Amino acid sequence: MLDYTEYVKIFVALLAVINPLGAITMFIALTPGKGLAVRRKIAKIASFSATLILLVALIAGEGVLAIFGISVSSFRVGGGILILLMAISMLHAELSPTVQTKEEAEESNRKHDIAVVPLATPLLAGPGSISTVVLEVHKGNGWGHQALIALAIVAVGLCVWMALHLAPWISQRLGKTGINIFTRIMGLILAAIAVEFIANGLKGLFPALAG
Repeated sequence: MLDYTEYVKIFVALLAVINPLGAITMFIALTPGKGLAVRRKIAKIASFSATLILLVALIAGEGVLAIFGISVSSFRVGGGILILLMAISMLHAELSPTVQTKEEAEESNRKHDIAVVPLATPLLAGPGSISTVVLEVHKGNGWGHQALIALAIVAVGLCVWMALHLAPWISQRLGKTGINIFTRIMGLILAAIAVEFIANGLKGLFPALAG
């Protein structure tokens, strides 16, 4: 099991990649004209579904890599590049195409039930957050390690629920500029995490670099 500070880093990494405050803008855009009760129901379903998806990734991620014969080091490099692309978009206060394309956004605008798709996935529990969970699992061993990561996932899920639950209030207080500033800060943190993933993956693929 890792030091407890490492699990705090895992929590921060997931919080940065999911970016609950950044999701508020999309949440409001996808729920125009809906009442407070309906928005709160959508927020509850979306946050619960996103948490469940990440918990499944926690349990099944290693098995999926084994099925496809993908090494952890290769996945670290690939996942790190994906997260870095997301971080660059966040630094520009934009939604990364790796999370949702323009075509997917247009399709989601026509959906009546948007809690699971596109809110829970791919906006919240998307490729970046799933990759982060799978990579963090390989930092330790044992049920205790997985249980603490699961706890971090649940904590992030609660943060998402609170952010979406209070979306109108937060949006009014922070405004577009405030949310963009927070998104850029999360993007900077995410970029550093992505570089660490890539560096560790390259060391695994090319042991000479570790020396």
